[in-house]
Amino acid sequence: MRNTALIQARVDPEVKEAVDSILADNGLDIPTAIRMYFAKILLVGGIPFDVRIYNDETIAAMEEADRLAADPNAESYSSFAELLADPEVDDDYIPQDHTR
Repeated sequence: MRNTALIQARVDPEVKEAVDSILADNGLDIPTAIRMYFAKILLVGGIPFDVRIYNDETIAAMEEADRLAADPNAESYSSFAELLADPEVDDDYIPQDHTR
């Protein structure tokens, strides 16, 4: 067997048992699942799922973006330059150096 490193973690016993049961239903054990998780972290170069916590303002903006994307009558632009040329656009949120 090749060299390995030991990892220990404390978890709630009920969580461990529930996870163990779910993994067993899928033919896995906890050490295998941890190795799979580590392999996925290496593959994607980070945590392989979203761990961000959004505030209310961000959630509202994302919901508005989803509504606009689904609305065929929503104002749209074919380029950033066209957006900037629209006098109705509030440009307070557009960086002054937008040429990059």
